[in-house]
Amino acid sequence: MKIVRGIPNHEVLDLNYPLVAAALERFIREELHGRGFEKAVVAASGGVDSSVTLALAARALGPENVHALSLPHRDSSPESVAHARLAAERFGVALETVDITPMVEGYAEQTPDLTPRRKGNVMARARMIVTFDKSEQYHALPLGTGNKTERLFGYFTWHADDSPPVNPLGDLYKTQVWGLAEHLGVPDEIVHKAPTADLEPGQTDEADLGVRYRRADVILEHYLKGYPDDYITGLGYTPEEVALVKRRVNRTHYKRHLPAVALVSSTAIGEFYLRPLDFRLED
Repeated sequence: MKIVRGIPNHEVLDLNYPLVAAALERFIREELHGRGFEKAVVAASGGVDSSVTLALAARALGPENVHALSLPHRDSSPESVAHARLAAERFGVALETVDITPMVEGYAEQTPDLTPRRKGNVMARARMIVTFDKSEQYHALPLGTGNKTERLFGYFTWHADDSPPVNPLGDLYKTQVWGLAEHLGVPDEIVHKAPTADLEPGQTDEADLGVRYRRADVILEHYLKGYPDDYITGLGYTPEEVALVKRRVNRTHYKRHLPAVALVSSTAIGEFYLRPLDFRLED
């Protein structure tokens, strides 16, 4: 990472995108094959993250081995649905649409005090129900689409967006996802629109977060690498922005970990017993 005092822009996060794309394609192939899968399922929201994931999966596995799912609710933006279709067409992936309205509204009818934000979370979890069921139907592993910025901020629906077992974008900031999207040929309409989870009408990510992604990402990178606040503010960021970013990261550690398990043995999963892929059996 280039660190240049006095140049507060996203260029400090620039990557070699052809190299990153090749590495992520290999990652997808190896992680799926190690689990016994040849196909992937991607919930296509019409946003840049899921579109990049679709592109990488199609390149890694062949578009015929990728199942894209459009999972709209009646309150979803028509633009989101159109952009999901546009991304699938761009990368040659078949798109299947499943309307989650009956699932969500069936619960909403029994929950008169359901707030818009809670209902949005129900939508996100309903989408994962469909995604994992389609995974079973097609024997295709779900791919996650969450980026590093959202994961660090805890800005995702717990046990929904974070549920897929393989996530190629989890170590890329939003700024870097945009750069990778341009390299992969994601349609401009998707790359340059305002990011939104589309869980509530009119919702945008940056309004929810209180800071623009391109500014948050540079603050995050410096904060995670141990630079003090005065150094970061010296790059042109306000003390309020730095405090907001740190607060969001520090308050959401629990969302980035598996369940806390009381240790009562010497074979605790995730503590002493490593992940199954570390113990692949030879036939």
